[in-house]
Amino acid sequence: MHLLSASCVRVFLWAALLHQASSLQTVIGLYGETFEIPCNNGAVKSEDILIIKWKYDKGEGTPGDLLVKQKNQNVSIIATDEYRGRIRLAANSSLLLSAAKLSDQRTFTCMVVAGANIAEYPVNVVIYKTAAGLEISDRAEELEIGKLTKLGTCVAKDSNPAANITWLKNKLPLQADGKGISIEASVLVNPATGLSTTTSTLKYSAQKEDTDAEFTCSTQPTLGSKLSSSPATFTITYSTENIVLQVTAQEPLVEGDNVTLKCVADGNPAPTAFNFHLKGELVKVENANSYTITHVTRNSSGEYKCSLVDDPTMGASKDITVNYIDIDLSPSGNIVKNAGDALDLSLQIDASGDYQVSWTKDNVKLDEEPEFAKLTYSDSGRYECEVKVGGLSQKAFLELTVEGVPVIKRLSKQRGEDGRHKVLICEAEGSPKPVVSWSINGTSLDESPFVNGKITHKITVVPTANLTVSCTVDNKFGVDSRTINVSSLNEEVRMDKQDQSDDNDQTKLVVGVVVGLLVASGVIGLAYLVYMKKSKQGSWKTGEKENGSSEEEKKLEEKVEENSQKAEV
Repeated sequence: MHLLSASCVRVFLWAALLHQASSLQTVIGLYGETFEIPCNNGAVKSEDILIIKWKYDKGEGTPGDLLVKQKNQNVSIIATDEYRGRIRLAANSSLLLSAAKLSDQRTFTCMVVAGANIAEYPVNVVIYKTAAGLEISDRAEELEIGKLTKLGTCVAKDSNPAANITWLKNKLPLQADGKGISIEASVLVNPATGLSTTTSTLKYSAQKEDTDAEFTCSTQPTLGSKLSSSPATFTITYSTENIVLQVTAQEPLVEGDNVTLKCVADGNPAPTAFNFHLKGELVKVENANSYTITHVTRNSSGEYKCSLVDDPTMGASKDITVNYIDIDLSPSGNIVKNAGDALDLSLQIDASGDYQVSWTKDNVKLDEEPEFAKLTYSDSGRYECEVKVGGLSQKAFLELTVEGVPVIKRLSKQRGEDGRHKVLICEAEGSPKPVVSWSINGTSLDESPFVNGKITHKITVVPTANLTVSCTVDNKFGVDSRTINVSSLNEEVRMDKQDQSDDNDQTKLVVGVVVGLLVASGVIGLAYLVYMKKSKQGSWKTGEKENGSSEEEKKLEEKVEENSQKAEV
């Protein structure tokens, strides 16, 4: 079968029912790529289609033919212009257009002949192109605070439609306000390709907090992901408004240490020349902002200043204190005194500030400074004072030894737990440590530690006869002795039995006395009862009667009876 001629087709079209699609579909193609323009979207089944024809609108209503395909025949390319080598028909009757250009932004129409029906499906084509990239050019070398300065220019090249550029600071969009922010944009179209290049210029009035701020520009294409430029940072310049004097030294600062003074200014660029005022002395430092004082002394304490060379009124100051402590403990070191003597203790302190004093005796903290109006052996020990100021501390000590003639404070005896021996106890004081001796030999010698001039010595003895035992203590200053009577264990047993016999006799005597008293009480009560009965008889004869006499009589009888019972017992 041959292709229909144009006149035959025209007659056929007039003879058939003409059907025009009511809605205009839009298809987006990407610049330089192949895209598909659909035909009828399955409205007509492929087996019912007799003829497929694609055409496009050249403008001013003039159509241009592209290709045609009759049922059971191959596709015939009838285009003679730029489309001849760029078009082909897909299996679903769609038109495939390669190497998309902006000139392809027009209406393409698919005409379908199925049976006696002819339908046209127009499709509007739009070509998009994302900008090649974003970069900030013409950057400012620095930004001055409060001055509207051109920061840079952002360019989005070769896009369609034209890119809409947004400026951002620290990822937050900037809006032109006519004061501190000004944004000017322009679009240039390439006459050869039709692609647009957008240029956006940002003028910005910087603030101090914009130091290290990141500026970027971005655009959001109609298709594809967001484009952003590389971040740009700028040097922010501003005059010095504040100065701080920093002091670097060991803590605590003491005599002999070094101190570094550093003058820090908030201007940008930072000043490079400073004056340091060192207690009346002026030192100028250039190309640096610090000065070191070596080997400070207590006389170095005071106020120090720094200022700008070109503006002496702009400065800062700081007080420096060199910590020191001088203490004089008198007496100190090893001191030996006699018991009963007085010891005057003196502590002189010269310090750089408020200080705290603490005392210890043998590493045990004392609540107050020790006083020695009358020395005792317990005062012996190592006394240490510590003075603190500003993290600095100093110590002094006194090793006190109290000496004297030994004295026996107590000599006692006690029976052993098993009752078969006796323990003699001799308690003494003195220093140096007394030597303890006994007039008899014993066993189980026991000596307590020598603490605070005190010592306790014990011996165990088994006396078979009554003894007089002496305890003697001595050191280089003298001797003391004391005696104690110790009875034999047999004598103590006899005395215990005698004590028990005496106790029994005394008990019997007491019982006899108590019984005699009870009998006497009963006799007296009985006599009183007889008397009362006779008295009542006399009163009845005279017609008198005492109130409560019967009650008194009853109580008396009960008392007499009670005494009689006790007497019987």
